[in-house]
Parts: sequence; structure tokens; C-alpha cells
Amino acid sequence: MIIDENKSLIVARNVTKYYGPFKALDSVTFTAEPGELVAVAGPSGSGKTSLLHSLAGIIHPDYGEVLVDGNDLAEFQSRKERCSLVGIIHQQYDLVPQLPVIHNVLAGHLGRWGLFTSLLSLVWARDRRQAYDILLQLGIADKIDDKTSKLSGGEQQRVAIARMMIQSPQLVLADEPVASLDPSRAEEGLRLITDLITDSNKTLVITLHSPHLIREYCSRVIGLREGKLIFDLPTSEVYDHHFDQLYDIGH
Repeated sequence: MIIDENKSLIVARNVTKYYGPFKALDSVTFTAEPGELVAVAGPSGSGKTSLLHSLAGIIHPDYGEVLVDGNDLAEFQSRKERCSLVGIIHQQYDLVPQLPVIHNVLAGHLGRWGLFTSLLSLVWARDRRQAYDILLQLGIADKIDDKTSKLSGGEQQRVAIARMMIQSPQLVLADEPVASLDPSRAEEGLRLITDLITDSNKTLVITLHSPHLIREYCSRVIGLREGKLIFDLPTSEVYDHHFDQLYDIGH
């Protein structure tokens, strides 16, 4: 297949990352287009989180490069420069439990706001209406002033999604965002995330372990093992033996 990199939101070329002598990523190359829902699968230690952090600009490759919308993330000097391009939902959501929901949602703006505005927002929440409308869309507008620590796991996930939505990045990264939820809540959470991505024509790269969830909610699968890209296929072409290859099942 011929790929026009000029139309790709993500271009990763020969991405290689070391932690001391350990090679976490080994010449990983792929592209992703606007609107794609890309799952990254592989066992623990396969390089999934290192790949997401490279795409987020949190870490930089020792060799190779990552471009998002034509921008080399290694050249960005601050989070503010990256926030309109890339947003990330971590497994533990990175919420501040002592703060009300409204402040955790508006934290999605902190990359754009200056220090004074950010501090002022802790006392008087700016853009409350925007936060309310997003929480209403996610079904938890009534929780806007509740202390975040009082919410259920599923509700906290929605707050993390709302924070990402208010940031409005082109690329959304999600690192095992449903790992701590029971199966029904996991399905609900993934449906929310993927519907939002599809409706806004953003790109999602998400790490998941469950073949069922990958097949149900993602359009494409990248398989990693020991830092190497083992396969990169449409979900419709990924079968059990591909997952067996990744997780070394039956060998």
C-alpha cells in the first residue's frame, strides 16, 4: 500500500528508544490518518507505553522521529505547544481527587493558560459553561461541583474524558484507560471514547489487552513484542493466531 505521509496525522519513522542498555522500542515505523481508531496490543514490557509517550512528546526517541500533523515533537519546548495537537488519558486518569470535578475538567486548558490565569481558575472556574456542556454530554453534569474523590471509577473516567475534550487535541492517546473497570463499565467507557473520536474526526491510539475490545471498538491493530512491530493490520484481518504470536500462547 502506498502511503501519502503528507495526509497522515501521525508519521513515526524508525522510532528507537533505550533505557540504559534496554531497548524499549526497536525501529518502529507506522503512520495513522485522521479518524482512525488504532489499538496497540502486546504483553507487558513490549513497548506500548513507551510508544504512546513518544507520540505524546513526553519522551523523545534516541533514533528516528515522530511527526504529528507535520510537527516534530522533539522540537517543541513546552506542553503549551503540544496541547492542541496531543492529549493523553492515563490508566489512573491523573485527576486531583481533592478538587471538584469542574477544576479537573478545566485542567485540560492549563497547557494554554498562563500561570496567573491557571491559579485564578482554582478560585473562580473559567469556562464553566463549556465544562458543564461537556459533562452533560457525558451524563455527569450533576457532578460538576462534587469532590472528584467521591466519584465512582466510571465517573472518574468520564471526568478524564471531559478534560481531554476541553483540551480538543487532534490526536488522543489512551493508555489502558479501562483496565481498572469491570467488563460492562469497560465497554461503556470505550464506546464513549470511540464515539467521541469518530464524531470529531480525531485520531485515537489506545493500548488494550482484550482481543474482544480491540475487535469491537478499533479499526486497526498494531502488535508489539519486545519493542518490535510484529504486525500492523486492519482489525478485520487480525485473528487469534496474531494475538497468540504476541503473547506467546501455545509455545
